[in-house]
Amino acid sequence: MLKDQFCVPCRGGIPPLPKEKAEFYLREVPNWKLEGNRIARTIKFKNFKDAMAFVNAVADIAEQQGHHPDIEIHWNEVRLELYTHKIGGLHENDFILAAKIDALMA
Repeated sequence: MLKDQFCVPCRGGIPPLPKEKAEFYLREVPNWKLEGNRIARTIKFKNFKDAMAFVNAVADIAEQQGHHPDIEIHWNEVRLELYTHKIGGLHENDFILAAKIDALMA
């Protein structure tokens, strides 16, 4: 399972995942949507405080994994985008982090 794996440092110089491989990984994180060269998910919360608690929990996981999402916060709504900047597209790390974030919601 992706949520049980760990992100490995990506130093660049490799191609992004092909669309077919990304779609394969998406089966394990079905709440995420493929948007061009990234995956994204929007989550609504009861209020701003709950949204911020979630963002802080995501930040803790991201730091542990050494892989960080782009985060937008709009009062009770959090939008997360994942892609690997060094390769300009998706890497297995993006799906690992997505699975760990989904586990927070379980």
